[in-house]
Amino acid sequence: MNIPNYITTFRLFLTAIFIGAVTIQQPWADLAALVSFSIAAATDWADGYYARKYNLVTSLGKLLDPLADKVLVAAGFVYLTAVGYCPVWATCVIIGREFMVTGLRQIAVEQGQVIAADRLGKWKTGFQLCFIITCLTWISFQHLDKENPLVSFFLTLGERDSYLMVISFWGTMALTIISGWNYLWNGRSLLKG
Repeated sequence: MNIPNYITTFRLFLTAIFIGAVTIQQPWADLAALVSFSIAAATDWADGYYARKYNLVTSLGKLLDPLADKVLVAAGFVYLTAVGYCPVWATCVIIGREFMVTGLRQIAVEQGQVIAADRLGKWKTGFQLCFIITCLTWISFQHLDKENPLVSFFLTLGERDSYLMVISFWGTMALTIISGWNYLWNGRSLLKG
């Protein structure tokens, strides 16, 4: 285990904390969910950065990193669907795309090929994390004193009709579909066998 793999493992641990916090359904737990999810999202950037910068890419990291990403994002969208912030169809599209890409990568491995993550996939993840954090911000801050300017600012960002919420949601959906199609198109030769 190296530093990037420890960071990835920490992301899985933070995801477990997030899941535990959202099941408690208390105002303090909402804030704990926001903080744990936000830190986990930041570690997604950190582990990749250290792995590439210091040439610490490992087979374990190649397995754990996308797994940790998928578990974190799936947990976020399932929770948001449960509390009415994300339509069921959107969560199904997001999780279905992840299963499809994972399956395609498995087929590629069996045929001795590697399908690397592309830029669209990275943008897709960024939009997904932005949408989830925006929703969690609203959920967390709605219990606080709305007269406080900082609380009011965060509530404005997290409103359902705010530009950030709308852009991050539809950006997520567009990039999820487009990047999924891109993987499928680029891997079409793998599906012919």
